Amino acid sequence: MLIVTSDDIPGHRIDAVFGEVMGLTVRARDIGGQVMAGFRSIGGGELPEMTRMLYESRQEVMARMVKEAEQRGANAIVAMRFDNSQLGTTWTEVCAYGTAVFAIPLPEGEPGATGQSVFLTRPEADKKLP
Repeated sequence: MLIVTSDDIPGHRIDAVFGEVMGLTVRARDIGGQVMAGFRSIGGGELPEMTRMLYESRQEVMARMVKEAEQRGANAIVAMRFDNSQLGTTWTEVCAYGTAVFAIPLPEGEPGATGQSVFLTRPEADKKLP
């Protein structure tokens, strides 16, 4: 699944739009992580427990968003964004959303074709990287 933050995909024609797709999770911080983060925040710097939680949350919501897009028949997501917010004092909501589309790579010689799209349109036997 090709996922981009731009509104279009260079070298591709968007042939169908399936609408907005999203993945969502709400996470509660465990007491141990909260205590350790509290101690670390006194001295400043990164809070690895919180960083890990947010990283894992983003991976989870991306997978959910991709699954929804695939179920609709999409092969790409454009205008993808993340959104985070606090719910109460210990809950964090993480959301990934974008527009599910069917994107077709443009072959060599077609206006707007890129090196990547030309490579993608070649027969399998010709897809050898230099």
